[in-house]
Amino acid sequence: MKPAEYAQELGISRQAVYAKIKRGILQAKSVEGKLYIVVDKPNQTAKPTNTPVSPPVKKPIKVSASEVKDYKALLKAKDETISVLKGTVKDLKKSNKQISTTLKGEIDLLKEAFHEMRSLYVLQLEQKKPKEQEVIEVEEEQEVTVDKAEKEGHWIGLKKFFKQHKISKEKHQEKVIKRLTKAFKKNDNRLMNVEGKLKLNADRDYQDILK
Repeated sequence: MKPAEYAQELGISRQAVYAKIKRGILQAKSVEGKLYIVVDKPNQTAKPTNTPVSPPVKKPIKVSASEVKDYKALLKAKDETISVLKGTVKDLKKSNKQISTTLKGEIDLLKEAFHEMRSLYVLQLEQKKPKEQEVIEVEEEQEVTVDKAEKEGHWIGLKKFFKQHKISKEKHQEKVIKRLTKAFKKNDNRLMNVEGKLKLNADRDYQDILK
């Protein structure tokens, strides 16, 4: 019998058959370069031609106790391998879950840190804003009491200044205010601060600022 046929007949793997041949449990020989298992067959006697010939009966293969032991060992090893593989798959699933949970936690921490940094940055900008730019209130036209030195010129507020120079657009007014503020910081004597409000000397020329 071929090793594959013998293995199928016995219900074992071909590797087990080759192992038995190597240990001398099974007898095998090579025929035309192919390996065959030597098994006993029943003797066939000649029968008359007029007598119906019954099909040959296969002789059951005898399995020794050692072969049964080897078979059981193979089954046990297979079961152990399956158990180990199941445990490995379970561990991998658990590890993947832990990794996903860890990554999610790290992402949440990064988001929180980002929001905190952005809040701090906005707060710093708000604290610096009054230092970088003075807020000038456009006052209602009214009489302002100044000392004698300030009365030497005709001082007016921003509202009247814009009206005199026909500056009505809000963007244009903001631009002029920035220039006036810059000039005031440079101690321009055409400007003065009265009670936190910017005053302009109406008798002076402002073409350098308005151009």
